[in-house]
Amino acid sequence: MQSTLHITTKVLPGNKIEIQVPEAQIGDSVDVFVVLPEKAEPKRRSVLDIIEESRKRHPSRTAEDIDRQLQEERESWDS
Repeated sequence: MQSTLHITTKVLPGNKIEIQVPEAQIGDSVDVFVVLPEKAEPKRRSVLDIIEESRKRHPSRTAEDIDRQLQEERESWDS
């Protein structure tokens, strides 16, 4: 019966890996399979999606509200 050993290791400098196979003898031939982790592709969002998300966070803020807030802030500097 063929044995299988599952080992998780880290990639070392120089993109190398090191494994120890306690069941093997010096000179034995072994097959090694390397399974790389799946990397999630960054989600691409359109500018319109970003603007819509921002509007949902601050739905009641109009240009006039923002102007008024800025004016109040400026007036507080003179006080």
